[in-house]
Amino acid sequence: MRRLSLKARKPFGTHFQATKGVNEIRYGRPMPVDFTQPVWDADRFPGRHVAPVGAQAGAQELGASVYELDPGVVGAPLHVHHANEELLLVLAGTLSLRGPDGTQLLPAGAVVAFPRGQAGAHSLVNRSDAPVRYLVVSTTNRPDVVEYPDTGATLVVLAEQRLAFPQGAAAAQKPVITEAMRAASDRDA
Repeated sequence: MRRLSLKARKPFGTHFQATKGVNEIRYGRPMPVDFTQPVWDADRFPGRHVAPVGAQAGAQELGASVYELDPGVVGAPLHVHHANEELLLVLAGTLSLRGPDGTQLLPAGAVVAFPRGQAGAHSLVNRSDAPVRYLVVSTTNRPDVVEYPDTGATLVVLAEQRLAFPQGAAAAQKPVITEAMRAASDRDA
């Protein structure tokens, strides 16, 4: 599959001259992000390429990733974040967005915010015949509960792990808590 080629542009900043170096004003480590050739992680899903530019730059409370989707590939199934907000910027190509208001095509340059909760439900798919590239920036609040309405699955995102619960995996709350109380009682005896 061919990779998307973005035209290289001159870097920003000819009008802004800092009087102090980045390290002197205590910013994170500077990292130029080359949106034409980002540093991709190994693919976890075929045709879905991810470059975690926020983590690469040292961000601690914001996530930022560049995605490139081959034609016909799902970038994100329909999902709802309960603790995090996301912002999408389409860099190149045309992306299909499904949300509470239906499905729409987003051209390069489109920016969409996805608030926490049901109002921010969204799915991203490349339904075109060419690659599409986009940037997603998000808060990284933990824990986060992510619902997948199409499948009924739930994902719980903790600081160091992700726990997936398929539809129907929910247990009755009272027996689980009763067992936890019993275990705590036995441990403290």
